[in-house]
Amino acid sequence: MRAYSVSDEEALRARDLLKDWAGEGYLTPAQFEQLEPETACKLRRTNVCLRIVSFAFTLLIVAAAVGLAFVVFLDPVPASVFLLLFAPVCYVAAELAVSQASLYRFGIEEALAVSSIGLLCVGLVVGFNVFPSTPTGVNIQILAPLAGTIFSLWIWHRFGLPYAFFAAMIFTVWLTGYWTSAGTEQHLAVAAFFAVALLTVIAISPRYRRTYLQPRMAIAEALLWLGIYLAFNVEISGSNPVWLGRGSLLNSGEFPRPFYWSTWVLIWCLPPVVLARGLRQKDKPVVAVGILVTLLTLLTSKSYLGTQSYTWDPMILGALLIGTALVVRYWLSTGPGGIRHGFTAQRLSGRDNSLLDAGVAVSGLVSRHLPEPTTPAPGPEATFGGGNSGGAGASSDF
Repeated sequence: MRAYSVSDEEALRARDLLKDWAGEGYLTPAQFEQLEPETACKLRRTNVCLRIVSFAFTLLIVAAAVGLAFVVFLDPVPASVFLLLFAPVCYVAAELAVSQASLYRFGIEEALAVSSIGLLCVGLVVGFNVFPSTPTGVNIQILAPLAGTIFSLWIWHRFGLPYAFFAAMIFTVWLTGYWTSAGTEQHLAVAAFFAVALLTVIAISPRYRRTYLQPRMAIAEALLWLGIYLAFNVEISGSNPVWLGRGSLLNSGEFPRPFYWSTWVLIWCLPPVVLARGLRQKDKPVVAVGILVTLLTLLTSKSYLGTQSYTWDPMILGALLIGTALVVRYWLSTGPGGIRHGFTAQRLSGRDNSLLDAGVAVSGLVSRHLPEPTTPAPGPEATFGGGNSGGAGASSDF
């Protein structure tokens, strides 16, 4: 049921681990050359930069093809029909790119799969705007997010794209909006959907331990934990989010007070649960989400309580995080061999450096540009006069 064979994906995973170990010096060049032929497979990959470029250009080609069809055939054929016809075409093209060209995380097949989801949902929305409900009063527009959820899960299962699972979660949030307009009921419905999906992922994850599917399942679990947390943290997901300069008990009037303060208790209870789960399973994505939701709880606690925020709050939080990191690092390094319960403060993988480099690059892009140094304004020009020089019949003033 998956687009790639188990042997090929296991070979890619082994090759990545082999390169990582060789780069860190755990394998000699001779050992690497001896083991590398055993990880050969037919799948074609590219680096991150070319993958992004291929993804963007493929989306551009799809958009241009759809636009050209609109210009040529728009009058006799409705727009929704065009979109619904192009959706399966893009999906079939993605399947052919994988089966015939053996593309794997190449950007082209990813863009085609993503385009099929987008065209399907947009086509359903445009078509249902003409007939929004059946004669019995059933709102058929709900089929758009329902189809998006199901098809995104299929793309995640078929091609293994993590962001397809995230798209399915977004469509689920959109889907609950058709069932109820009440904020409390919608938050509970979203949390219930994500909780059921989380229990399902946790139940089936053990069978995929130590396989190429383990990172995929860990990312899905981490996203579901984050979705449940955001559904309960109404200072972030409410109509008055704290990042827009609002909050501070403004959301307490939107929700019943028992529900509002229950969510405050839950956002303090969820972070230790997520961290414990990630540390026990040694899943980095879940641990990262546990740290993230802990920070979000600390950042939104004042908004929940309605207390005044000060300009030095980020400085105190930063000092607290630095102190916590130093204490944890010291505690790990003082263990037998620098290891405690399977964790160490030493760097074991070069992937950590790549993640740090990516973080530095992103922070450089989003940070403010430093002002260019200004040159001082030129002063009045110096003038000379009153002197002369000369000789051999020549003279000049200066």
